Amino acid sequence: MKHADRNDEHVENAVWPLGKSAYPVAAPKGKLVDLNGKTIGELWNRVFRGEEIFPIVRAELKARFPGIRIVDYSHFGPTHGAGQDKALAEMPKLFAQHGVDAVISGIGA
Repeated sequence: MKHADRNDEHVENAVWPLGKSAYPVAAPKGKLVDLNGKTIGELWNRVFRGEEIFPIVRAELKARFPGIRIVDYSHFGPTHGAGQDKALAEMPKLFAQHGVDAVISGIGA
């Protein structure tokens, strides 16, 4: 069987399989090297062991950065499931209200 010459091959244009972003793209802020004096917000999807893991993360961060302030996940609402749309819509306002400089998001299955 003779293979087709590369010049005879049919070429299709490729397109990105995802749609356009629904949100404007923003450059990330710079990395926080020292968390002393910073306020960190916790976001949890309420899926897997956050009630066990976040207290450990909190204790470790406070040991390493004694001047850190942490706003626990109960202040922000669920990031997954029932209520997530409302919680996500309110987050920018809540971050500003609590003076959040950065977040820890996740801790899920």
